[in-house]
Formats: sequence, C-alpha cells, structure tokens
Amino acid sequence: QPLNYEKKKLYSLNIEGVNTHLDSRFSHLGPFKDSTMLKVIVGDVDEAPLFTKSLYEMDVYENADIGTIVGLVSAHDPDSTNSLVRYFMDNNLQEEKIFEIDSKNGVIKTTKRLDREEIPWYNITVSASEIDNPTLVSYVSVVIKVLDMNDNSPYIENEDAVVCENGRPGQVIHTITALDKDDTANGQRFYFSLQESHPQNPNFTLRNNEDNTASILTRRRKFSRTSQDIYYLPIVVTDGGSPSLSSTGTLTIRVCACERDGRVRTCHAEAFLSSAGLSTGALIAILLCVVILLAIVVLFITLRRGKKEPLIISEEDVRENVVTYDDEGGGEEDTEAFDISALRNPCAAEDLKYRRDIRPEVMYTPRHQDQSSVETINVQEFLNQKLAEADRDPSVPPYDSLQTYAYEGQRSEEGSISSLDSLGTPSDQDYTFLDDWGPEFKKLAELYGEKESERTN
Repeated sequence: QPLNYEKKKLYSLNIEGVNTHLDSRFSHLGPFKDSTMLKVIVGDVDEAPLFTKSLYEMDVYENADIGTIVGLVSAHDPDSTNSLVRYFMDNNLQEEKIFEIDSKNGVIKTTKRLDREEIPWYNITVSASEIDNPTLVSYVSVVIKVLDMNDNSPYIENEDAVVCENGRPGQVIHTITALDKDDTANGQRFYFSLQESHPQNPNFTLRNNEDNTASILTRRRKFSRTSQDIYYLPIVVTDGGSPSLSSTGTLTIRVCACERDGRVRTCHAEAFLSSAGLSTGALIAILLCVVILLAIVVLFITLRRGKKEPLIISEEDVRENVVTYDDEGGGEEDTEAFDISALRNPCAAEDLKYRRDIRPEVMYTPRHQDQSSVETINVQEFLNQKLAEADRDPSVPPYDSLQTYAYEGQRSEEGSISSLDSLGTPSDQDYTFLDDWGPEFKKLAELYGEKESERTN
C-alpha cells in the first residue's frame, strides 16, 4: 500500500521462520522455529498540495454583479514543512474570462454578468502549487451552476387560427399556449387575458383553462370573407414569477370556407374560384392550354416572316420585266422591275437617278433631245449616247458594274492577237526542245513537230 510519512513514520514487523518438515526422531530437541523484529522507517518526500475535496460544486444567480463571490477552494501542503500554496486557473480555458480566482486564498469571483438561458453550467479547473516548489502542482475540477431568475417575459408563438364562415357563438376555434425561457422551477404559471386598453371585442373572447393554456371562442355567428377575411386579436400573457412579467402577442384569425363537419375547404381568393366550380387541377390545365396556344401563334408568325417572296410573281411578266441592281451586294431581295419600253423610248430614260448612298457635289443636268431626233435614232447610237453621258456625269463615282450590249461592232483593224494564228505563218522558232520536256508535253511536241515537217517539205 502507499506510504505516507505524515500519517505514519515507522512500521514494526515481527518475522518468524518455521521448519515445515519435522523429523519425529528429533522432536525432543526443542521447537524448530525462530523469530525476529523488523523496523521500517518511512522517509519524508516533498509532495504537491492537497485539496480538501476531490470535486467542488458551486452556484451563483444569473445577472449577478461583477465581482460576486461564487465559492472557495482550499489546499494545503501535506509535508511537515507546511509551505504556502498559490492558486490559479488554467489559461487555456475560456472560463477564465468569466471567472477569476484569488491566488492567495482561493476565492472565485465573477468577471461578467451571467445568463442562465445562454449557459446554465460552467466547468473550470483550478490548480495549486507550493510557493517554495512551483513544479509540484495539483488540480481539481470546479462545477458552477447558474441559478435562474425571472428575467424573461412569457410569449405566445406565432400561430394562425381559422374561423369558419358558418361559425356559431361560443365555438372554440383555437387553443393557445405560452413559452418562457426561464426555468420551470421559477413559477412557470401563465395567465391569459385580452388587452384591456382595447374595447370589448365583438367577434372573439378568451377563456383561461387554468392549465397554462387558453381557448379562443367566437361571440357571434356568420363570418364573411368578402367583408373581412383576417382578424387580429391582441392577447396578454403573464407569468407567476417574482417579479411577474408579461408580454402582448397578436393572434391572426383567418376566415375560411368550411364543410358542415368543420373541415376547412379553402381560404382567401381560392374560395371564389372554388365557388365557380374550378379546382386547382382545372386551373393548371387551362393555363397549360393558353401557353400552348401562344406558342403556336408565335411559331406561325415566325415562319411567315421567314418565308421569302418570289422574284417574279407571274410567269406572264417574265419578258415584261428587267431586274436592275442599284448597288452591290443587294442580291435578289433588292430588285425592282420596270417596263422594257423604257429602252425603246429614250424619253422615258431621260430622268437621271442618282445613287442613294452618297450626296453628289455637282448636280448633273441631263440633256434632252428633240422628239424628231428621238424617232430616227437607232439602238446603237442610243447606247453610245448613254455611255458618254455616264462617263461625263461627275456625281457618279466609279464602281464595279456589268454592262451588257447587243451591238458587237466591227472587226478590229489590228487583227487577231491569238497565238493560234501563228501556226499558219512561217516562224524561225525551233520546237524540237519540246521532246525533252517529258510525256506531259508529248502532244504539243507532236503538233508543232508536224507543222515544222510540213513547212520543211
């Protein structure tokens, strides 16, 4: 067993030795045993301080002033030297910010106000060490319970009550309860009443059930959603603590359509739809049909806009229309037709149309011809005349265009510049080198070789 110098410093032991195997022939020689005295002296060793309890339990009321004494821990040096003891708390624990301990006498005090509803229990560790030998440390746990005070008012949960349109006077429509954050041992007894500052409510009344609940009753019959669909009822709830606290809550009462057995059928706007015979499923089906119809209309309009109109409306007008292009890159969609008779009657083409994309700096005045000269002019002269007018027009910048003329003109006086005509004329060119060009030029070498041989012959 463990030895304690402070409790017993000396132990005396009587030790006896006996022969277990005796020979009867020598029994007359005397007892065959011996005994001796052994003394054990316990040496003194320096020990850590010793607390008076293995666990300390303390309590303090919430909202106590800062510096309130919570309790006291005590430890002493078990050695004969009886050194002084110093107390301290573990610096790694958060409770040090809430409690402090006197290093000399072990008194624990509060450093902040406590709230039981937030933290009802605290567990702290207190250490003690000798002043002469700080390396010898002992620890003890301290449990602090925060006692409750009536500092929270009771309140009613946010609930909605329902009253039927076909309600009767004295009918219980809802039962309310109250909640309190304070401890039930602090007299959690609730009393309900209507707010006295308001006049007597003509629609509803309240009845205490004496079991911390209250019932809401109707005072008249027949409620109408069309006139008023929501009622607000202020209710005062008071606890039985000391001092007594109270609070006011508002109960929302909705007027709904009910079945004969009291089951709620519907409330608010849905009731009017139901009276028309439309259920929720029917409303969803109608909305889906409307959405589908709108989608079909939008798709039809999109397809109609994307459809291209034909260039030529009637096959009979093919020879009566000429497609003209006023600018580049327009394509077939930028076309317009006009009567071909404008080419046959030069007077119809006298009006000059300027380009729409630029503003001419110098306006060109077209030259008008006499009616007598118009009748005698031929197509070739008319086209040459229009070409000259276009070349002299300063308002028309040069741009790529395609001009098609039916008159080809006379043969050039210079003759043909084609190399094919050179085969019929004598040439000093030697085409024998074409044989060395490979099979790709074999046919060409044969053609010019035959001409060369014919010319030689």
